Amino acid sequence: MKITRSVRRLEGYVPGEQPGSTRVVKLNTNENPYPPSPACAKVLASFDAGRLRKYPDPEFSKLRAAIAKRFGTTPSRVFVGNGSDEILALSARAFVENDEKIASLDPSYSLYKTLAAIRDVEWIGDDSPSRRSLDRRVSLFLWTNPNAPTGRLAAVSRIAAFARRFPGVVIVDEAYADFARWNAMELATAPRNKNVIVMRTFSKSYSLAGLRVGFCIGPEDLIAALYKVKDSYNVDAIAQDVALAAFNDRAYHRRTVAAVVRTRNAFAQELLRRGWDVEPSDSNFLFAKPPARAGAADVFDALRRRRIFVRYFPGPLTGDRLRITIGTDAQMETLLSALDRITG
Repeated sequence: MKITRSVRRLEGYVPGEQPGSTRVVKLNTNENPYPPSPACAKVLASFDAGRLRKYPDPEFSKLRAAIAKRFGTTPSRVFVGNGSDEILALSARAFVENDEKIASLDPSYSLYKTLAAIRDVEWIGDDSPSRRSLDRRVSLFLWTNPNAPTGRLAAVSRIAAFARRFPGVVIVDEAYADFARWNAMELATAPRNKNVIVMRTFSKSYSLAGLRVGFCIGPEDLIAALYKVKDSYNVDAIAQDVALAAFNDRAYHRRTVAAVVRTRNAFAQELLRRGWDVEPSDSNFLFAKPPARAGAADVFDALRRRRIFVRYFPGPLTGDRLRITIGTDAQMETLLSALDRITG
């Protein structure tokens, strides 16, 4: 049995810890603290199990049509994936030749580097898109906005200006866009757009991380390329129906997003009051540095011992901070009490 060199060298992506017990405060994987729309439960309760003997719609027609209508475009410019991670993996196949490169912001979503390694191509990390990213051999640029893990939001004009200069495909990963003050979807739906894809997920603001559904909008030729390389039936029948129900319940979606944003802003003020350095955030998490007397790694370990899970990313760019998912008000109060005891 032969394993390719790229896989033998590969340092696989490490997801956030998923503790088996429910008796924890879990603030480490940017999940929504609120349940999905009640419409999702109705779909599950009424779903005809007999449908499972047949393959699902390979073109997710109903969900694509709803997404296209919402964003003022056509279904031919919409692609649905098994989570946005699948869309990223397919893009690395469809838009990158073997002698080309993938670039992204750095720090950013660590899966980007892993996808380049899987494809056995070079990855370039750029703290701000520069000449390095405009290397003619870079054919795919991944721009998370708001960024992760920082939560910072870039201006749409800045992304547009970069895309005009960039010769390849720009994917604006908007996993957290619903929590932000603005988004870049206008770049994807613009008739003159030739190289920008805007990607969203149902995992965060729709509370469906366990379902695995994401979508993207972009030029027809790029969307058609993703269809060419996807698995035949990549989004199952239940997932299509549940995602559509969540997408159509706009009132519930707005309420839960607003609740997360309120808690985020209030929690940020509490951390600032305690001497933390907090990055401005337009996401459902905060990237924060503990007071000087407490190191991020030590605080992370101390919280974990108390069964409170946040995220710590070692390294020179991220190792002095913790990424803290916004939970319910009660969860954040529990966290604050623990931080007061840990940091004094």
